[in-house]
Amino acid sequence: MTDVTIKITDRNGVKHEVLAPTDMNMNVMELIRSYELAEEGTIGICGGMAMCASCQCYVLNDVLKTERNPDEEAMLWEAYHVKENSRLGCQIHLTEDLEGLEIEIAPEQ
Repeated sequence: MTDVTIKITDRNGVKHEVLAPTDMNMNVMELIRSYELAEEGTIGICGGMAMCASCQCYVLNDVLKTERNPDEEAMLWEAYHVKENSRLGCQIHLTEDLEGLEIEIAPEQ
């Protein structure tokens, strides 16, 4: 089992360093929920279908190599607080190459 370390800044500005399992087919949104880093009911509202932007986060370093997919692009087009480095957490799958990823959870929609 391989875990990667991901740094997540919550909506209160508190930084958390968490271990993310890469063998459970999880995504960043589910990781945030499993560590309870966002208030219950404020993240992953659509269940990870890229149908809401409740799991929007800002990627703070260049570890993540994937681009936004079309569904993610469309959802972020309609979301609030979007920045150049915005991604939907549900669309970032936990893989071994995410070691050292730093993200910040975007403000509530």
